[in-house]
Amino acid sequence: MNNMKFRVTIKKEGTPDEVRIMEAPTRFDVYDQIKNEEGFVTSISEQHGHIFSTLSRFNISIGTGIKRREIIRTATNLSAMLSAGLSISRALSVIERQSSNKRLKAIATGIAESVKKGSSFHEALAEYPHVFPQIFVAMVRAGEESGSLADSLTVVALQMERSEELVRKIKGAMIYPAIIVSVVVTIGVLMLIFVVPTLTSTFTSLGVQVPLATRVIVALSNFMVANVSLVLVIIAVVVIGGIVFLRSRIGSTIMLAFALHLPVVGELVRETYTARAARTLSSLLAAGVPVLDALSITKEVVHAKVYSEVVGEAETRVKKGELLSSSFSEHTNLYPILMSDMLAVGEETGKVAEMLKQIAEFYEGDVALKTKDLSTIIEPALMIFIGIFVGIFAVAMIAPIYQLSSAI
Repeated sequence: MNNMKFRVTIKKEGTPDEVRIMEAPTRFDVYDQIKNEEGFVTSISEQHGHIFSTLSRFNISIGTGIKRREIIRTATNLSAMLSAGLSISRALSVIERQSSNKRLKAIATGIAESVKKGSSFHEALAEYPHVFPQIFVAMVRAGEESGSLADSLTVVALQMERSEELVRKIKGAMIYPAIIVSVVVTIGVLMLIFVVPTLTSTFTSLGVQVPLATRVIVALSNFMVANVSLVLVIIAVVVIGGIVFLRSRIGSTIMLAFALHLPVVGELVRETYTARAARTLSSLLAAGVPVLDALSITKEVVHAKVYSEVVGEAETRVKKGELLSSSFSEHTNLYPILMSDMLAVGEETGKVAEMLKQIAEFYEGDVALKTKDLSTIIEPALMIFIGIFVGIFAVAMIAPIYQLSSAI
């Protein structure tokens, strides 16, 4: 197996944090090596070449050609075949034959070859970090070590399915307003290019004195008509630049901070990230992953910096022997108080994974209801937006016509 480079922050008792670049086949080998040195990994990230590190810095990912739905289906099918008694090599061969995705076929073949050469299944999966997320690899490793690989694959498929469903519902609630706003902007641009010049020529020929709002719209129309190519380039740059900015760490952090302060959206965001963290942590613990490794993986799966920092703080406190619930109880502005309270009960009863699963299910259901309510709230807001847009344009264009008719 080829080694990969990792940038690792290491904490040892009585010494300051150390940042080291390490080469290892997988992240888990790094964890094992640092553990042997009597240290703790506080953060770890994969190092790539120049262009990949640049993209990573802005949190921009290159497509793998494999949809998340196909990974979920692969995990489910593997679980079913392993439960039926097939070997992992034979199960991977079936996946390769039945898949219609050429990229997935090649990966299944590569994994099968690695397994035949003596690599464990999780080590073979770790060779494709951009296809199989860290939680997938970790749960497969736990399943192999405990002898319950089929069960672990079922759990990870369910975890990914629930996470995908949560994101799909939120995106679905945003599609309608996005379409309406896009249509309104498109109509506005077309009117500025084709309609306003006709009215402008009429006002000029009749010598009508136009108000300020009309002059602004006319000036904007003249600029767009004279510089159509430049306007199209500006629109493309704004759209692409906006997408890149929103997907960057800085942009996503700013947008998250803004969303958290909105009346209805803020609560939706909090519950979404809470459900994701609880579901991930529950799945890992239920699969037998050690709590520190589970927290480290959850920290990366959560993605949002402010939320992952709380998980990282919990990881540090657990290392010191403190309760898992202590960190979450101090950040109720991010994780609702129910999270820390149920975690505390789980720690008292020894059923942390079960409590986290209940938390995830509760907030996933609540998010589903709130997305429906959000659509109801957005509709009147969109009507107001369209009314203001049309009103300003209508007044600016009708006022000179009204003045002309009054003069006649």
